[in-house]
Amino acid sequence: MLLGLGLAWVSTGFVSLQGWVSFVLAIALMGLVYWLAFRNLAAEQLPRWLLGLTVGAALFRLVLGAVWLVALPVGGHDTDVQRAGYVMQDAYNRDQAAWQLAESDEPLVAAFSGYSITDQYGGLLFISAALYRYFGGAVHQPLLALVPAAAVSGLAVAFAWAATRRAFGKQVALWAAWGLALYPEAALLGSSQMREAFTVCLLPVALLGLQRVLSGQRRGGLTLLAVAFISAAILSWPFIASLLLFLLVCYLALTEWRILRDRRVQIGLGLAAVLALFYVWLFVDLREQWLVQSAAWQVYVSASGSGWIARQFRLMPEWVHIPFLVLYGLVRPLLPAALVARGLLVWDIIGIWRALGWTVLLALLLYATYLVWRKRAWLQLPGALLLFSWAVSLVASYRAGGDMWDNPRYRSAFAAIQVMLAAWAWFEHKRGTDPWLRRALVGAALMCASFLLWYIRRYFGLDWWPIVEIYQVVGIGLVSCALYLLWDWLRA
Repeated sequence: MLLGLGLAWVSTGFVSLQGWVSFVLAIALMGLVYWLAFRNLAAEQLPRWLLGLTVGAALFRLVLGAVWLVALPVGGHDTDVQRAGYVMQDAYNRDQAAWQLAESDEPLVAAFSGYSITDQYGGLLFISAALYRYFGGAVHQPLLALVPAAAVSGLAVAFAWAATRRAFGKQVALWAAWGLALYPEAALLGSSQMREAFTVCLLPVALLGLQRVLSGQRRGGLTLLAVAFISAAILSWPFIASLLLFLLVCYLALTEWRILRDRRVQIGLGLAAVLALFYVWLFVDLREQWLVQSAAWQVYVSASGSGWIARQFRLMPEWVHIPFLVLYGLVRPLLPAALVARGLLVWDIIGIWRALGWTVLLALLLYATYLVWRKRAWLQLPGALLLFSWAVSLVASYRAGGDMWDNPRYRSAFAAIQVMLAAWAWFEHKRGTDPWLRRALVGAALMCASFLLWYIRRYFGLDWWPIVEIYQVVGIGLVSCALYLLWDWLRA
């Protein structure tokens, strides 16, 4: 009741409590979802603090959404999106379409039949429109559609804890739960009316379902798998392919790749691969495929939107353009750029917050890669999760061309897996005497310092600093890292 009253007060610009019943009903509905979820999780030996952390993560996202609604109209850019209190253009477009559908005489299932180009799959449009039509009032209140997004995004914390506990133990699960609760990109998407606020929960749900099935708890496991796939079908059909691939890789790792040791299976897969290659060679024009065309389009968009990127393209061969954008996208949002580039205060805070979170997570993922290589664990669960995580991050960067928003958004749908790996890497470091995490963090700091000086020169005219080209910046950073590693190794 108090939360509903508070949301109504914020939503009306602190002038009335109009619509408080709508918020109370939406919160009660999400309370039912939480009761069902934690009833399912009861068999996982849940610690007492987990419910509090999960609810706290949801409230954190809901409070952030309220902050954007209040702060952006007065402190953001003068655009329709930010005057309405939305962080992301997609969220604004879809939410406006959902309100129009709710106010119209059309059935809500029209959301799945091309009602609006703002949601090509229709699921999130349907959910938002249903909330507005059956729970909403006469006035559009965007925070109402944010209630389920924040709640489900927060619920990912509980399922990530359960899946991580089964995979790596309670201590790693503790860090994974806290990491996902506080990870900036996940929190930002959970505080927006975005599809990724929901899909971030589906991978840990599916992984826990698979773990249960393999441990003999078939009924509970199949229930979770059904929930994951039905939700993915509603929200995004392409995400089903990601779920299937993820579960296949995890299944092979958890069963020690037993099925692939069968000679008949190996022969069948080999024949299938040969037939697929012949089919592609004879009948498929790769230049006409959407993924290739999308990457080419992103190269054009990036060069058109940034004079600096256009200049880099002129200095390098054409075949390097896409690999350059992929690597560029992999490090974005880049912390030195966020620290130096100045703009509106609210966006400076958001930029630094996002960049700091991704920089720390990226460093831990690199360390996790080193651990998997050192332990020769590529065929075990850490290696399987790591390969999947790097694959989706690279594909996201390839698909979005290093874009500041779409690229992190695509990979953040898999944030639970990335945070699980980061927590595992941190635990492995804490229980041993391995110096490589410290070396990786110092190396990352030296590379950031090299870029920081370059950005200061670029934005503030630091003419005495002679490093101009990007390859020089990267070279200085790599040399600094190498010298530090040599010094640290000699003194050890």
